[in-house]
Amino acid sequence: MNDLEKLKHLFLFKDVSDDDSHSEPIVTFGSIVWGVLLRSALLVIITMVLMYEFGHGEVWYLSLFLIWLVALYPGWQQYQNYEKRMKKFQEDTLCGSCKHFSSESQLCKLYDVHVTTNDIPCEGESWEPKSMY
Repeated sequence: MNDLEKLKHLFLFKDVSDDDSHSEPIVTFGSIVWGVLLRSALLVIITMVLMYEFGHGEVWYLSLFLIWLVALYPGWQQYQNYEKRMKKFQEDTLCGSCKHFSSESQLCKLYDVHVTTNDIPCEGESWEPKSMY
């Protein structure tokens, strides 16, 4: 992967690997929201500078399109990928079916530890099924 692609993945808060064995999750719901907010703020600042420099009132139309294209749409795609990954994670691991598992942060709420496919915080001793209600 070249430097430009690395910069793009950094700006979009993406993880190129589907490996869940990290000690902490790379992409969480919070990182997706943070990425959308950061990209939106940068676009608003750039739009304000352009409006000040060129004095055109029509620049904000372009900024609305760019906010969708650069900030919101990549965040939506990331969220869809995150949901697929969490669904697979919940089906493949013991922690995914436990009532103490928080899928938003990929965290065991009982032990306050991030869960991975290779590491179960309680070793299955504190596992309780999710309620069906």
